[in-house]
Amino acid sequence: MNLMQTIDDFVKQSKRVIMITYKPKDAEYRQMALTTGAGMVLIGLIGFIISMAAYALRHV
Repeated sequence: MNLMQTIDDFVKQSKRVIMITYKPKDAEYRQMALTTGAGMVLIGLIGFIISMAAYALRHV
C-alpha cells in the first residue's frame, strides 16, 4: 500500500463514522453530564477519604 492508498482508506472510514454518528438530544446530553459529574464527585470523595485516613494514621 502506498501513502495515497492509506490516506484514501482513512478518509473513507472517517466519512463512514461521521455518517452514523448523531448529535445527542438535550435529555441525553444532560444525563451524560450528570453521570460524569457524579463520577467525578465520587472519585474526589474517595480520594479525600483516603487522604484523611492517611493523615489520621500518621498522627496517631
